[in-house]
Amino acid sequence: MLKNPWLKIILAIGFEDGWVVGIKHAHTPLMWVATLIALGLSMLLFLTASEQLPVGTAYAVFVGLGTVATVVTGWVAFGDGMTIAELVFLVILLGGIIGLKLLAEEKA
Repeated sequence: MLKNPWLKIILAIGFEDGWVVGIKHAHTPLMWVATLIALGLSMLLFLTASEQLPVGTAYAVFVGLGTVATVVTGWVAFGDGMTIAELVFLVILLGGIIGLKLLAEEKA
């Protein structure tokens, strides 16, 4: 399957965004099944990636980028509001995530 743990994290984030959005917008049994599948795949990919990565860094990247993805999805796809302050804090969050990943690469 996938060998690159960071690619697994990125895919896990995509599925995380799917299940989080699904919790709010699932209204049929099929949509709920898709939401649960996305949840399972997200956790599976994260768990297998964390076997090869420092767990703290992997979790911070997973949760941080998952948060950014969910906020952006809500803004773009569902018309959720986005203030300048929220945008600034998302950029700060991204800066922290990038910094953690770069530090993890230095240790490897």
